[in-house]
Amino acid sequence: MPAPLPQYSLVIPIYNEQENISELYRRVSAVMDRLDSPTELILINDGSRDKSLEMMRDLHQRDKRVCYLSLARNFGHQVAVTAGLNFARGRVVIVLDADLQDPPELIPDMIEMWRQGYQVVYAQRIKRHQESWFKRFTAYTFYRLLKSLADVNIPTDTGDFCLMDRRVVDLLNRMPERNRYIRGLRSWVGFRQTAVKFERDPRFAGEVKYTFRKSLSLAINSLVSFSRIPLRLASYLGLISAVFSILMACLILYWRLLEPNSPVTGFATIAIAVFFIGSVQLICIGILGEYIGRIYEEVKGRPLYTLAEVEGFDEPFEKTSRSNS
Repeated sequence: MPAPLPQYSLVIPIYNEQENISELYRRVSAVMDRLDSPTELILINDGSRDKSLEMMRDLHQRDKRVCYLSLARNFGHQVAVTAGLNFARGRVVIVLDADLQDPPELIPDMIEMWRQGYQVVYAQRIKRHQESWFKRFTAYTFYRLLKSLADVNIPTDTGDFCLMDRRVVDLLNRMPERNRYIRGLRSWVGFRQTAVKFERDPRFAGEVKYTFRKSLSLAINSLVSFSRIPLRLASYLGLISAVFSILMACLILYWRLLEPNSPVTGFATIAIAVFFIGSVQLICIGILGEYIGRIYEEVKGRPLYTLAEVEGFDEPFEKTSRSNS
């Protein structure tokens, strides 16, 4: 007789987190023991190069509530979360990070909000402990810029730490996008959503995985995925450049005819105009390239990820290489 399906699924992507896994399991398992229904813990190994996978195998042997996926290489945080959502079986799915900056002890409060009728409960940071002023400033600026430019209302100061109802997860799993921004997609689907406030703890151990370069890439991806403002910006820059060029042409013609000795009609003026128009063109080409690149990624139709190892799930391994389409 097959085991009953879990009520709750906890999805945690892992990339080189061997220093955190033991403490993560201790705190998460304590929360799981307090919950009123069967719970599964899904760990996703995103191509880790340390002992993370071996530790996940050991946890699965010790606790059958622990399931794990091992991606064939590092596909990135958003894809790893997507893989966990694809395999989650619970009526409620909670996503959190492995660095313990997302406190597992907040999960019962999120479940209580779900019982009150909310389909999405996201954790909203009200304070960041032990983060540099630069990190706080860039995060504050990004979230508010995204909120003002995005086509949907994406809450500020929220990460991937959230609870989602099965209806929401099923919709996310049917979305074929490859450049995924989970916190934007969960806002796009709608339904009743609310926040649970919390203070973000410092990383428990290990190095920060979201470097400035990765954070910048995620920020660009979110802006391009949920806003057409950059395309309009390219049009506006083109119009401004055209108006500027017409004004310059009129001024130069005026100076040539009426003030032939004017010093602003020489090489420097021409060089400035050329550099200005050239920079506008390159910016516009770059913006168009971002959107065209996403079209290119979508039409290739490759699987979103490939799996090297799966344990703790009932379905056969050969069915677990997902294309998310």
